[in-house]
Amino acid sequence: MKEDNTLELLSEIARFEDSVDMDKDYRIGWGWRHVRIWPATLSRLFKDGYLENVFRSNSHTGYRLSEMGKSLLSAENAPAETRQEPNLAETDTLFGDIIGHDGVKELLRASLLAEKPVHVLLTGPPALAKTLFLWDIERAGGEKAIWLVGSATSKAGLWDLVAEREPGILLIDEIDKMNAADTAALLTMMEGGRLVRAKRGRELNLSNPLRVIAASNRSEKLSPELRSRFAIRQLLPYGRAEYLTVVQGVLVRCEGLSPELAGEIASRLDGLTQNVRDAIRVARLAPQLGVEKAIGLLLGGETK
Repeated sequence: MKEDNTLELLSEIARFEDSVDMDKDYRIGWGWRHVRIWPATLSRLFKDGYLENVFRSNSHTGYRLSEMGKSLLSAENAPAETRQEPNLAETDTLFGDIIGHDGVKELLRASLLAEKPVHVLLTGPPALAKTLFLWDIERAGGEKAIWLVGSATSKAGLWDLVAEREPGILLIDEIDKMNAADTAALLTMMEGGRLVRAKRGRELNLSNPLRVIAASNRSEKLSPELRSRFAIRQLLPYGRAEYLTVVQGVLVRCEGLSPELAGEIASRLDGLTQNVRDAIRVARLAPQLGVEKAIGLLLGGETK
């Protein structure tokens, strides 16, 4: 849109056209005197595509609203679209396969159902609990939950991604590796739920009550401004028995393995890793390589 008063002018023209019989009385269009808009302004609206020129002579230039003009007015006057918030009504079933961390589970469930966003940052040494929490929220949130890795947010950048998809939940793993431009955009979104930015040929101002759930091995790497926007919870690594139970549950539920094969993979990885991604990689390679060889190639460790 080229000028701030374009919508106002088109609305005035639409009111005039609605008040008359265009097909009977204005078959050759209306003129500037009918709508009380200067000829130069009408010429500009015509060049921009908002008007049609249906008749032209030495004494009269006849216009009517074009389909483009009508579409612009329809979009402007349409009721605001109701945002489809993620379906998180059954939050009691969230995190069912995650062992322990009861306080974190309660905090995340409450933050996801809160009327206004409460952002949560999970920190702790590399293990599997932080990732499992993000995975479960992604499944519950459906298409309104976006998973990102801080070191590779997107080629277009965080602002363009959020503007295009308008998520309700933003899940960011390795948030401490996010670049400066995306971090600045995230700060603005988290502060007031507004996404305001002007680019060449494009201006956008969105109100988006975005909820951010993030994970980082060390929160100290984040700027003070970013840390202040989160409720921060530190997770401790799993013990041996907890690790075995969690890995078996994830492989059965997410990868479709039998309980016996899931148990074998968990047992063979015991003492080599506590990263759930390693267990998933082994499960996916096992049909081609077998469990023992897959673990040896991936981790370079002795198996039991």
